[in-house]
Amino acid sequence: MARKPRLHVPGGVYHVMLRGNAGQDIFFSEGDRAVFYLLVQEGIERFGHRVHGFCLMTHHVHLLLQVADVPLSRSLQNLAFRYTRWINRERGQVGHLFQGRYKAVLVDADAYLLELVRYIHLNPVRAGLVADPAEYPWSGHRAYLGMETLPWLHTEWVLGQFAKRLATSRKRYAAFVAAGMAEGHRPEFHGGDDDGRVLGEESFLAQVLEAPLAPPPPDLAAILDYVCPRYETNVDALGKPSRTHHLAEARGVIGWLAMHTGAATLTEVARRFHRDLATLSQAVRRIDLASQQDPAAARKLKRAINEITKA
Repeated sequence: MARKPRLHVPGGVYHVMLRGNAGQDIFFSEGDRAVFYLLVQEGIERFGHRVHGFCLMTHHVHLLLQVADVPLSRSLQNLAFRYTRWINRERGQVGHLFQGRYKAVLVDADAYLLELVRYIHLNPVRAGLVADPAEYPWSGHRAYLGMETLPWLHTEWVLGQFAKRLATSRKRYAAFVAAGMAEGHRPEFHGGDDDGRVLGEESFLAQVLEAPLAPPPPDLAAILDYVCPRYETNVDALGKPSRTHHLAEARGVIGWLAMHTGAATLTEVARRFHRDLATLSQAVRRIDLASQQDPAAARKLKRAINEITKA
């Protein structure tokens, strides 16, 4: 059965789930979780979305995200790629960390925002890890209670549903979460209802399905057509055994663009050019670092994305 296309609704709220490949762990230390926090914050600054709730478990992640104009797929592909690169480098491994495509459910926030925040923050309680969600350090719950500060977590919208005064809203939020402590698994929050991409009443579903679909990613051929002339090379040359610097850089740019546009995975690009995945990942990392340190390089890559996606 063909996959249903992603739905992109600017301002839409999504329950996102990222799971370890074959159920494997994705966090191995507090340092890993701290890096994930940093990457989430950088993603917010870059793509303009908001995080309203989250929970990091050992082998999966829940995020409650509100997107801006940039489709969810771009920000999550960036997050997954950069975090996978961190883990693989730290643990001396290669290959996939996350299981296939991320799961994302577009949610009717008017009906489900509060319930979803509670559901996500109670995940450690349902898993038997803690008796009180405030005891779990890797979710947004403690920040909602004012027990810690996470500048990138947007708590105002949810707390504003309970009261105008912050102290009162926090007390009412805590009582609301406590009232759901006995709640079990909610399959509809995981996409187990009708159209698994959307959670809401029929009117919300109809409205969403009339919205434009997320634009399909370009194919790898479009990226090759863009990059090859600029490096005065061709596809055959890129696939031959050669350590020439400009060819290695061209492959790195192709890999970077493929990852950022969703055209292909790095594994697919490596296979296309008969290259080792770890070597290609290093080339992509060099391109990524250059874009962060050199504004001109960043503008060049942004222009490339714009031209490729418009083609």
